Amino acid sequence: MTTQDLTPTTAAPACAAAAAAGRHGAGEDILYKRLALRISELIQHGTLRPGERVPSVRKCSGQQNVSIATVMQAYRLLENRGVIEARPQSGYYVRAPRWSPPPEPEMYRPVARPVEVRVTDLVMQVVKAGREPGLTRLGAALPAPELFPMKQLHRTMASVGRRAPVAASSYDAPPGNRALRVQIARRAMEAGCTLSPDDIITTTGATEALNLCLRAVAKPGDVIAIESPTFFGILQIIESLGMRVCEVPTYPRDGVCLDELEARLKCCRVRACVFTLNFSNPLGSCMPDEKKERLVRMLARHKIPLIEDDIYGNLPFSGARPKAAKAFDEQGWVMLCDSFTKTLSPGYRVGWTAPGRFRAKVEFLKFVNTGATASLPQMGIAEFLQNGGYDHHLRKIRRLYASQVQHMTEAVSRYFPQGTKVTRPSGGMCLWIELPSNINALTVYERALAAKISIAPGPIFSAKQKFRNCIRLNCGNPWSEAMEAAVRELGDIIRATETTVNGAPKPQNSTSTLQGSSKHQGSRKLQTSSCKHQGSIKLQPASAIFEASSL
Repeated sequence: MTTQDLTPTTAAPACAAAAAAGRHGAGEDILYKRLALRISELIQHGTLRPGERVPSVRKCSGQQNVSIATVMQAYRLLENRGVIEARPQSGYYVRAPRWSPPPEPEMYRPVARPVEVRVTDLVMQVVKAGREPGLTRLGAALPAPELFPMKQLHRTMASVGRRAPVAASSYDAPPGNRALRVQIARRAMEAGCTLSPDDIITTTGATEALNLCLRAVAKPGDVIAIESPTFFGILQIIESLGMRVCEVPTYPRDGVCLDELEARLKCCRVRACVFTLNFSNPLGSCMPDEKKERLVRMLARHKIPLIEDDIYGNLPFSGARPKAAKAFDEQGWVMLCDSFTKTLSPGYRVGWTAPGRFRAKVEFLKFVNTGATASLPQMGIAEFLQNGGYDHHLRKIRRLYASQVQHMTEAVSRYFPQGTKVTRPSGGMCLWIELPSNINALTVYERALAAKISIAPGPIFSAKQKFRNCIRLNCGNPWSEAMEAAVRELGDIIRATETTVNGAPKPQNSTSTLQGSSKHQGSRKLQTSSCKHQGSIKLQPASAIFEASSL
């Protein structure tokens, strides 16, 4: 690996003067600290980046005209400060910046009453605008196309089509392709579910699965319990069916608050629940297994169906795949929905549902709704799953999503205003960002779009367009310098829209970001939180690592 040259092209070495001072009595003590400060500044300014090798001891000694002992002292100081690290038989490398994760949003507490949904107009504006060419796409929760195994899938589908051209061109009436349902049933064991192929109905994506399940158990005017915030697609389905919602407070890490849900089951006369329990969209929350079991038992006791959207369940960042609530279903009240949109191909539009005791009704609705799911994509995915390519692909994208979420979180902490809060998902590909309360997410969305950056504004995740100071960012794109530049520009846009409580423009010198001072920006009450800020993120600049008094 090549190393950066510490010698600037336009000036003498930074330590030359110090070396002269050392020869006149200042000594090596000051010299090694100045060398350490210079190297830390190169790291801070990006000349030396995290993971890159710093010049060898001998090379640095020659470049800076200092002794090897001085370089060794400087490198030890940097290592003790956590700026660089020694690797056996390899040299010294720049460590990733030390930082504290940003504070998390608090649970939002919507009013405990049924409300009508009014989001479709706003959602469609956002969706249509997000299709414009040339955008940096931080809005739609979709992986970048290059993350999908497109070549393998296309080869598999072509092979299947050649071997079974009649079947590939024919209707495969509900419940759908049997080979695919066999593979889905086998994979469901990883989620703790015991399903037979006959329990499963294939659908045109998870959206149709959710739609069919809702139509099977509820009618216009009925009340559906949902998470708050929740995926705007669920809100659109409910709105299109003329149903109402009861928004349930949801913890950013552990999902739906079950005590609040139980209270709402009675006061709101809930007919069904639609929850994403594993790595929800937009919060990224994952309900612990013991809470899932309690949830299933609670709803079975009240005879209320749970429509479980498990589309992100296969995307944990580490460890085993979390169980689905369906794993605890003994009476058939859980209607499990999933698809391959987030893991294999959104364009194939292949999903499925295991609707329990409502299977016959869902199968009938599927038949009268679309007749059948496209045959060739079902056949291709079935063979891809059978050949083992899916497991290898999942391991790859789980690592990528984990890395991309980490990069996005760090970038938000660097470039967004002080007072910003960020979720800490353990899977999926979304980050929910709560901005200071005096920032309007829709204004940020419009200005970002003008700068060719798409985001998802918070109001589209609420039946009544709440969360007006929140945004969702997609972490499905590989991290790059261009991506970081877009987040930096988005941070500039957010700070430019920031105003004081009375609406006056914020002073121009108030441009502190999360990485700056650890002091709070006051005690402003966020729209979605009543708690005080938990502090700001501290990244270690050179001046903070090496205090002037230590030099």
